[in-house]
Amino acid sequence: MGDVTQILEAIENGDPSSSEKLLPLVYEELRLLAQQRLANEKSDQSLQATALVHEAYLRLVGSENGQQWNSRGHFFGAASEAMRRILINRARDRNRLKRGGGKARLDLSNITLATETPDDTLIELDNAIEQLAEEDEIAAKLVKLKFFAGLSMKDAAESLGMTRRQGDGIWAYARAWLFDSLRK
Repeated sequence: MGDVTQILEAIENGDPSSSEKLLPLVYEELRLLAQQRLANEKSDQSLQATALVHEAYLRLVGSENGQQWNSRGHFFGAASEAMRRILINRARDRNRLKRGGGKARLDLSNITLATETPDDTLIELDNAIEQLAEEDEIAAKLVKLKFFAGLSMKDAAESLGMTRRQGDGIWAYARAWLFDSLRK
């Protein structure tokens, strides 16, 4: 854990060789996250876990916008956000190809991971999460960590610097908020 944090600090300080050291340390964890996200994708989809990991990693470390990582948890939170954006962009692209389709009612009690959700519903839910972020950024971050990264409540809460009990309360609020928002 300390090695990852030290390498993240070196990347932040502009050491170009550090990003080469980081990937071997975090690759397996990122690959497991990606495999979980893609496990229930349609069999005809072309995105593989390796490609999702590499694309997310390039967005995190390969960008020239000077990412700053406070900790290992911060890095993995950013990785989950990058994977979320990649999956949402793919869903939007597929939805554009379909050119339409009716809106389906969304039952939040049946949704567990983004990859198990139809594209139209995924886009509608992402829009609702963005609206939630305007009202309660922490609740939106928790939803993203649980829904898009597949983190357990314990890990998601820890990543946000809170206890599991606090996370449970925020999760209940976020689900109710999203249900109400999507019901309209």
